[in-house]
Amino acid sequence: MNHPGGSEAARAQLAALARDPAFPGAWAHARGELAAGARPAAVLVLFGVLDALAADHTAQHLAVSHDLDVLLLQRAATLSSHAGQVAFPGGRVDHREDEVTAALREAREETGLATDGVEVLGALSPLPMPVSNHVVTPVLGWWRSPSPVGVVDAGESAYVFRAPVADLLDPAHRYTAVLRRESRVWRGPAWLVTVDGVEQLVWGFTGGILDALFNHLGWTEPWDRGRELELE
Repeated sequence: MNHPGGSEAARAQLAALARDPAFPGAWAHARGELAAGARPAAVLVLFGVLDALAADHTAQHLAVSHDLDVLLLQRAATLSSHAGQVAFPGGRVDHREDEVTAALREAREETGLATDGVEVLGALSPLPMPVSNHVVTPVLGWWRSPSPVGVVDAGESAYVFRAPVADLLDPAHRYTAVLRRESRVWRGPAWLVTVDGVEQLVWGFTGGILDALFNHLGWTEPWDRGRELELE
């Protein structure tokens, strides 16, 4: 296991991962196949440090410092796709816009993020999201100058929050999500974490990226993969 000495060491590991052509490797988190005309999209995977947001347990045994966190949001329940799910800020890439620009723009529009305080570490390999027929590029960032964030448009987001990475690594919060659709069964990584007294379920595409990232960096703690969480 890697043991960063603090936030700067974590930033250096993330920067190295952004340059690693082997990441994320084989992508096992797509449900179904892309159809013709799949549209490009981008999400911002933004890590930072917020001293006031401590994990709900001591994290001295973990591979990261207790104050490392990642920016997430809960999508509005009225959206046509991925309604109510926890996700990274992001959306469709506009015409004549690259993926990095799109990820930053969407994050600014959805959370109020001051993007001039974000250090872009790199754009990762595009990943298929057949459920909404998009090819999504994760853009890895480091929040060098944190700014206030929150819901900008209630029609897009229900809640914006910074999840402590230590809580995501805690084996007590990890599950295998099980989604059944007729005769098909999909299993993937999931977390139940509580932020500001609100329990959040992280799974699907977002969970797949976090799982791949934690595994690649050697941050993952041993956890009970047989503990399943049935999804509606």
